[in-house]
Amino acid sequence: QVQLVESGGGLVQPGGSLRLSCAASGFTLDYYGIGWFRQAPGKEREAILCISSSDEISYYADSVKGRFTISRDSAKNTVYLRMNSLKPEDTAVYYCAADGSSFCSGHASTNDYWGQGTQVTVSS
Repeated sequence: QVQLVESGGGLVQPGGSLRLSCAASGFTLDYYGIGWFRQAPGKEREAILCISSSDEISYYADSVKGRFTISRDSAKNTVYLRMNSLKPEDTAVYYCAADGSSFCSGHASTNDYWGQGTQVTVSS
């Protein structure tokens, strides 16, 4: 069964850090472009950043540059989103998605598989 499962979300104070995980089953993440998206209440889903199968990283949200990083652990078939210096405006449901083209497009429509999402709330 093909599945993506996000974990690691939660409540964190402004300035804090979280690491989200995106674990795959039923397919190998190494052959896919893996993107992170987020959707805040009342807003459209937006692309944040992505790692291609060749480990090229693309940022789509200027607001996270210098604070968020993406990495891959092939042995665990998992991609991580490290989020530092979190701000209240980072509050959203975070999703990972897999693009079978192996590249990153920044568009939700090109992804073949999606996780169920994990809530991140930044608040004091």
